[in-house]
Amino acid sequence: MTFISYAQNFEDIRLWRALKSEKNGFYLDVGANHPTEDSVTRAFYDHGWRGINIEPVQAYYDALCQARPNDINLQCVAGENADGLTFYTIADTGLSTVEASVAQQHRDAGMKVSKRTVQSRTLTSICEQYAQDRPIHFLKIDVEGHEETVLRGMDFTRWRPWIILIETPWARDQTWENLVTDAGYQSILFDGLNTFYLAEEHLALKPAFDIPPCNLDEFQFCKGHKFSHPLSEPDQQLSAALQRAERAEAQLHALQNSRTWRTLQKVRSLVRRA
Repeated sequence: MTFISYAQNFEDIRLWRALKSEKNGFYLDVGANHPTEDSVTRAFYDHGWRGINIEPVQAYYDALCQARPNDINLQCVAGENADGLTFYTIADTGLSTVEASVAQQHRDAGMKVSKRTVQSRTLTSICEQYAQDRPIHFLKIDVEGHEETVLRGMDFTRWRPWIILIETPWARDQTWENLVTDAGYQSILFDGLNTFYLAEEHLALKPAFDIPPCNLDEFQFCKGHKFSHPLSEPDQQLSAALQRAERAEAQLHALQNSRTWRTLQKVRSLVRRA
């Protein structure tokens, strides 16, 4: 079965290279967003894996429930307590956040930001209820500035994701990193968008991250992926229709300039005068 990549920056390919020998794997996706577009976990779901998707945005949560019925889909945010939090939504993006300062930056950039109260849960409580004693093969965190509170709500002594990947500032100035490294994880890769961490008891997986994704990984991009050149089916249909219209217009233009057309127009003009 060809591996179809959906992630925006090869994250799923890197993870699959390290974990493809695991059957019936399990993931924890914090800030899951859309079930398919730019999804780190969609390819794993297609290969029979299952997991927990945490997504507070109503539209994305509904889409996850529709597309991932065999996953555990939770409409909440992950935090360090069970309080209600103000959540700032930037519709149709992956930029929604609980961080007021981040939301203000998006307002200043001209984006429409709406806010509402959402329920917070700790990852510890979520794992107690749903993961129980099963291994978590990877934890993905993409929460637009809310990383520290997510990490503070996880008991890394009881649940030990083999791999953690966290969306990281380009400046690599994350103040929360000690919460991961002090919990027994090593930073092994920054891919320009995320930092990957390996649990010290799983450092044998490190060689899987030593080289970038390549043709030896035998993957294909999903239809419409930004790194894929072929057009989606609707775009192909639109392109074909435009090409037919252009050909028809060119044929009409050629006909109008032909000697036969000009002669016919002269005859019509004479008939009208008669």
